[in-house]
Amino acid sequence: MNFISKLTPRRLWNISKVYGSFYATKWTGKPIQWGMPFTISVEPTTACNLRCPECPSGLRAFTRPTGNLKEDFFRETIDEMGKDLTWLIFYFQGEPYINPNFLEMVNYAHKKGIYTITSTNGHFLNDENARKTIESGLDRLIISVDGTTQEVYENYRKAGKLESVLQGARNIVKWKKKLGAKKPHIIFQFLVVKPNEHQIPEIYKLAEEIGIDEVKLKTAQVYDYENGNELIPTISKYSRYAQQEDGTYRVKNELLNHCWKLWHSCVITWDGMVVPCCFDKDATHRLGDLKKTSFKELWHGEAYQHFRQQLLQGRDQIDICTNCTEGCTVWVDD
Repeated sequence: MNFISKLTPRRLWNISKVYGSFYATKWTGKPIQWGMPFTISVEPTTACNLRCPECPSGLRAFTRPTGNLKEDFFRETIDEMGKDLTWLIFYFQGEPYINPNFLEMVNYAHKKGIYTITSTNGHFLNDENARKTIESGLDRLIISVDGTTQEVYENYRKAGKLESVLQGARNIVKWKKKLGAKKPHIIFQFLVVKPNEHQIPEIYKLAEEIGIDEVKLKTAQVYDYENGNELIPTISKYSRYAQQEDGTYRVKNELLNHCWKLWHSCVITWDGMVVPCCFDKDATHRLGDLKKTSFKELWHGEAYQHFRQQLLQGRDQIDICTNCTEGCTVWVDD
């Protein structure tokens, strides 16, 4: 009901145009775009306190600059795009709460009637930040909890402290009750990898004890998977990769030459670069600079249309598509 309340006539009409253009593209084989994106991901920061092994932020492996999203630039962007936007994801790379103005930006989007989401590693949810999170109007909060014991948790969340994360979750639940708030909807995200797959039943119990609204299991993207990887789960349903007869691995999904992401969403980096999707972590496919060009001009411009045309001709020829499941978050029903 909270989400439905955000759907103005203008936003519904825009969604209809986007769906129409996507299917018109599939039928004609030509890149057609009638609407504006109704989902965007905005990057609050590229900085992170952890060192997760499959994350460019954790590995400190970016070739692009590290920095924080500036509040004035964010406001200008939302003022331009906000009337057509339905979802705003405050996450790309990095830990959002490191940006000191993060919650003020959430509140600005909230006041524009946009459904807001963020994903956090949970280490900055102290009592004050927990209260401010509830007061910001955030609609959905995803907390990464990739283990139910410190030993297992730190296999992936290098330099992380599980108890800090769990206390942060308790702080959120406490302030949500104290302020009589119905949101954010709190999710424990469990990234299933080989070292933690045996703890799947336990994460549900832990979430129930704390008062978390939902648990979601997420499959893991692995960069070096062809010859196997210690993170690939042994339980097939939780793996993005399938082992072949020769012992090597391949991505399970078939690379069809279309992508919903290129029609309804995009990613905006902290410094204003627009990239196609969340798989372009180092922003190598830059389709425009919002500090130089309006978003509408960029979205319907030559660079974007050229990239869409490339995708229609062969996703296997685009590097960021080869390890893709058409969407950065792949949930598994358990």
